[in-house]
Amino acid sequence: MDELSRRRMAHNEAVFREINEEIEGNRFTLGKQAYVCECVDRACEQTIELSGDEYEAVRASPDRFVVVPGHVQPEVEHVVEQTPGYTVVEKDVPV
Repeated sequence: MDELSRRRMAHNEAVFREINEEIEGNRFTLGKQAYVCECVDRACEQTIELSGDEYEAVRASPDRFVVVPGHVQPEVEHVVEQTPGYTVVEKDVPV
């Protein structure tokens, strides 16, 4: 995979991260909330149920993203946490 493709994939994840930050900023309830999958696929519309604390833990590192299980792209990222409901990946290419 060439560098341009890797950077485009990273950009897609960053866009989904921005959407989730808006969701997080407008959170009015405790408990689980639907966040969009932050995978590289621009057409992905899947959501992930996370608590605000779970999402904040992922966001604590700017190179980490939350994705639906099975949405990992090993060409540009590696898994750092796997749960039944979501996977946390870390980018191998700077975002």
